[in-house]
Amino acid sequence: MGRINWNRVLLGGLLAGVVLNVFDYVLFGVVLAEDLNAALAALNRPAMDMSKIWIFVLLDLAFGIFLIWLYAAIRPRFGPGPRTAVIAGLAFWVLIGVLHALSEAPMDLMPARIMIISLAVGLVSAPLAAVAGAKIYQEA
Repeated sequence: MGRINWNRVLLGGLLAGVVLNVFDYVLFGVVLAEDLNAALAALNRPAMDMSKIWIFVLLDLAFGIFLIWLYAAIRPRFGPGPRTAVIAGLAFWVLIGVLHALSEAPMDLMPARIMIISLAVGLVSAPLAAVAGAKIYQEA
């Protein structure tokens, strides 16, 4: 087993984070923007504005780095390549998407429609981000 190449985790993770950012911008900034603002208004919270977006951009970059670290960690067991990246992406989606949605669902913070759509998009975006970032990753 090789050692994790942290430089490649960082580079691949940043690429994966960019992919996640693109999906999130289209989903939450365009497709679901009105729905999200209506949900926030129902909670007596202010609408999202551009001054807060940087937080989500940084989170997606951090998620991308974690995602490629996960790929690097499971690579010795599953082998290098896109299949393993998809496995890492699906595991990431379960941890970050599904379990998070299930933990928030009983509180009725967001409408089910928003949660279901975001989970469906995450089921696509996480594996794609993992495959993109894994193309950069190589063992040291």
